[in-house]
Amino acid sequence: MSTTTYAVRDSATMLRRNLKHMVRYPSMTLMLIGQPLLFLLLFVYVFGGTMGAGLPGAQTGDRGDYLTFITPGILMMTVASVSISTATLVATDMTNGIIDRFRTMAIAKVSVLTGHVLGAMIQTALALAVVLGVAFLLGLESAASATRWLGLVGLLALLSLAMTWLTVALGLASPDPETASNWPMIFLLLPFVGSGFVPVESMPAGLRWFAEHQPFTPIIDAFRALLAGAPAGTDGLWAVGWCVVIGSVGYLWSRRLYRTRAAN
Repeated sequence: MSTTTYAVRDSATMLRRNLKHMVRYPSMTLMLIGQPLLFLLLFVYVFGGTMGAGLPGAQTGDRGDYLTFITPGILMMTVASVSISTATLVATDMTNGIIDRFRTMAIAKVSVLTGHVLGAMIQTALALAVVLGVAFLLGLESAASATRWLGLVGLLALLSLAMTWLTVALGLASPDPETASNWPMIFLLLPFVGSGFVPVESMPAGLRWFAEHQPFTPIIDAFRALLAGAPAGTDGLWAVGWCVVIGSVGYLWSRRLYRTRAAN
């Protein structure tokens, strides 16, 4: 077999390992899905009436309008929620001795990280499907065409890949799983200081500047445009650009950390 064939085979084996973890410990997956669902229900049914009335250009100013507005932010939080689990699992592997056992085996080094990334993307896809399904049950309406839905799915996949590689790097950089679970928490907070839950125009000047220039705002705005059936435009370009930058940094950082820690 060629080196590439071995790498693909070993990556598939590591992916099965991570999928078995998901099956054996379903409570983790349920918690990751439950967190964004809790925010969705909380903001729609507790704050939705008031917040919907304050949305610029809202048709009725009710919970339905606010549900449409916040769903992209909830999708962003769903991807971030799964990323916390990824960082924790990677840190656990690095600290419990399993990596030392893998190094004694004739397997492709890249397969360990690739297995984590592929497993996390499958878990993210499952979580996104559940969250979107619940949003539609709550009354979410979308004018997106098939092309816009393909664009939304593609952008979600790109975001998931980028965030996963970055949190893999955070897991590798963490001295223990507890630290690894804390570092990605910032990704859950960024939608709150972006366009996830309120229009950035309603924020004070300094906070508005930060919200407009942080990476999650154009990504959320691109989601919002695609769900509405509109072209993503400049927000789409910025969203793709940010995903490429985040994913590239995470991938290169992960490779360097894994090589360095594996040598120690």
